[in-house]
Amino acid sequence: MKRTVITGTGSFIPELVKKNRDFAVHDFFDENKKRIETDPTIVVEKFRQITGIAERRYAMPDLTASDIGYLAGLEAIRDSGINPEELGQLIVAHNFGDVIKYSNQTDILPALASRIKNKLAIKNPYCVAYDILFGCPGWVQGLIQADAFMKAQLAEKCLVIGTETLSRVLDVYDRDSMIFSDGAGAAVVEFIDVEGEQSAGILSTASLSHCEDETFYLYLGESNFPHSDPRLRYIKMKGRKIYEYALNHVPAAMKECLDKADVSIDEVKMVFLHQANEKMDEAIMRKLFKLYGKNELRKNIMPMNIHTLGNSSVATVPTLFDRVSRGEMDGYSLQQGDIVLFASVGAGMNISAICYRI
Repeated sequence: MKRTVITGTGSFIPELVKKNRDFAVHDFFDENKKRIETDPTIVVEKFRQITGIAERRYAMPDLTASDIGYLAGLEAIRDSGINPEELGQLIVAHNFGDVIKYSNQTDILPALASRIKNKLAIKNPYCVAYDILFGCPGWVQGLIQADAFMKAQLAEKCLVIGTETLSRVLDVYDRDSMIFSDGAGAAVVEFIDVEGEQSAGILSTASLSHCEDETFYLYLGESNFPHSDPRLRYIKMKGRKIYEYALNHVPAAMKECLDKADVSIDEVKMVFLHQANEKMDEAIMRKLFKLYGKNELRKNIMPMNIHTLGNSSVATVPTLFDRVSRGEMDGYSLQQGDIVLFASVGAGMNISAICYRI
């Protein structure tokens, strides 16, 4: 039998650190363009208590999403040891394309996957390069697509990248802008002959899209600043709506994925959950455990790096997995045979999950 196996990972963590105190000098306005009279230092501290974020990373001005995606992809290729000319698919998840610093214009012509294939100097025309726009679950969904293409015998090796420079589309007058960050993560997956049901690889997947009222919980809108240029658009979100949606749907989707693999939560070593908001992620995990009749969340099942890296959208899951795989997070390690769960939720609204054995 054959399975889709992750054979290499890579990530790019930007060097520029943006601490919470850097936002304390801002004036914040609400969605009605009314100035928030609360002292900005209090606003920032309340934000930290809710999200867990103390600092985040921004890409240097000379780097774009395709640049940092290329660097993460190159690291994954080197880690896997494959010849990049053997790749059958190069899938890049993002939401805003390349946005040049000091301009918030989205650039996706050509696709980021085409740009990254060019940077990697891959000449093979049968390495099909394309982008996926799926909100924050984009990288997880890209992995699901790679798995499907390989099972259909349309590829044997794929590179899946998640890359984002959200710092380029932020409204500094909006409190929600503090949650977002930049970063890139990648994985090489190969369709490999394995022996027995206990072998490594993707065991099951699950994907959902709710596109009724949920469609515009994340969107592009005007700045909260009352005298802003109405022609410019910035990332906006309905935080309470997203929180409620996530709690109502993500735990069930995660359980569905585990059920497909005939795996219980007791067998899962770690859950690599989209680093969106510390309290929301913890609530999702508690509800997942309750679906199994358990009232206590198991210690060290959910690694988190949101405290120092913020929410880099499609990059959160692959960068987190890469760091844990390399032993770079204290208290977390993976061994052959461990079962993990990847899960993410985001704009659309979309949910993706993968049950995977190391």
